[in-house]
Amino acid sequence: MNKSAQAPKVQAKAASPVELDVSSDFIRTLIDKAHEFHAKVAVVEPNPGSNASDEGMREVLEDYPDDPVQQEMHEMLADLNQDQLADLVALVWLGRGDFAVAEWPAKRQEALQLDPKRTPDYLIETPQVADFLEEGLSALGH
Repeated sequence: MNKSAQAPKVQAKAASPVELDVSSDFIRTLIDKAHEFHAKVAVVEPNPGSNASDEGMREVLEDYPDDPVQQEMHEMLADLNQDQLADLVALVWLGRGDFAVAEWPAKRQEALQLDPKRTPDYLIETPQVADFLEEGLSALGH
């Protein structure tokens, strides 16, 4: 076996759940919205003039600029304080595998340094954000 090959990084679960400033229920709602938003596909018909029900509601899955799911997610996130946003960012980083659970306090401090006005867009625009939040919650024992 090649000694230079490294084993994949395994994250250990926290012994007891880390206390978050944002509720698990809120995070799970955000995860559901993110799954819904990131399921969107490219717009096929930019100006559909027909009745949506005649088109089988296909445009609901298309990614229009005035997407109500994106707007709802942005409003949800914009209503959070800086500590709550830092929790979400750190959860995404943890779920993405950027650090181990033991590094949570330092990485959460790092997340607090981000501009809270830009954080909602950062989270919404992160590909797989729902999966990363789920993984982060799981790693923290939630």
